[in-house]
Amino acid sequence: LALSSLSNTLAVNNSGRWWGIINVASSTNLLTDSKNVQLVLDPSLQLLSRKQRKLIRQNPGILHSVSSGLQTAIKECKWQFRNRRWNCPTSQGPNIFGKIVNRGCRETAFIFAITSAGVTHSVARSCSEGSIESCTCDYRRRGPGGPDWHWGGCSDNIDFGRLFGREFVDSSEKGRDLRFLMNLHNNEAGRMTVFSEMRQECKCHGMSGSCTVRTCWMRLPTFRAVGDVLKDRFDGASRVIYGNKGSNRASRVELHHLEPENPAHKPPSPHDLVYFEKSPNFCTYSGKMGTAGTAGRSCNSSSPGLDGCELLCCGRGYRTRTQRVTERCNCTFHWCCHVSCLNCTNTQVLHECL
Repeated sequence: LALSSLSNTLAVNNSGRWWGIINVASSTNLLTDSKNVQLVLDPSLQLLSRKQRKLIRQNPGILHSVSSGLQTAIKECKWQFRNRRWNCPTSQGPNIFGKIVNRGCRETAFIFAITSAGVTHSVARSCSEGSIESCTCDYRRRGPGGPDWHWGGCSDNIDFGRLFGREFVDSSEKGRDLRFLMNLHNNEAGRMTVFSEMRQECKCHGMSGSCTVRTCWMRLPTFRAVGDVLKDRFDGASRVIYGNKGSNRASRVELHHLEPENPAHKPPSPHDLVYFEKSPNFCTYSGKMGTAGTAGRSCNSSSPGLDGCELLCCGRGYRTRTQRVTERCNCTFHWCCHVSCLNCTNTQVLHECL
């Protein structure tokens, strides 16, 4: 997340709007973090909703965790799409992801899922690290486990992360239309991915490392693992339409729902990403669509894949140039304690889309 000249943390909501935190006091938007440092919402930027502000006040220390999770999500989005025509571009303007968040395409679905997952992941980890005053490790897993192991240790608090993420992120969605249902579905898909990818970790106990018994706990996945799963679901996302079961009071909870556009397809599961409109053409610049195009992007001339010059440049061709790069090389560690390196200059061949 590119930070502007604001003096504290910047966050972004799930619609792509920025929230700024500055150190200038104001009677209308004052917040206090876990160290009793006064943090103030920048009145010139999009403010948090009343519910979001309340959640931050009720959970001292969580604002920094939310911001960190969003930054991690943005970095992961850029990594996952680094070789695609749409490479998750961001800007320092009021809409960090651009106009794509106002659409209903696959890319929009991924943005909502990855940012929701980022908040859940960061909050759950912060709980176990003790940086949020209102939560701790998940100590419910205690006692018997298996024949040679038992529950113990400090499990990451995924339940708190999911609950807070649902209340904080989903509260920015309004309405009851197809876009509203799509955004909520993808938000939850991101949170469920973090939950489903959790793994059991264990520590051995016994004489001389004999591992007579193990103490085990549940650990969050790396966020790269979360990004990999969501990227796969992006590729297999389901196109949906707005469903309405009528006015039967018995089914009021499911009155408005998502249905597959093709009746022959299965309804999307809670883990799937969903979208309702075709993605724009990311090949060329369009101010109306908010697409930057691929002109000037680096490509791989020898690759037949999506990162190859033929596909990435959309058939327009590419230019080749060389540049000399000096890097440290042949490094040697000397006892004790420094490293000496040589400077090696290499010529790199770069290809850029026209």
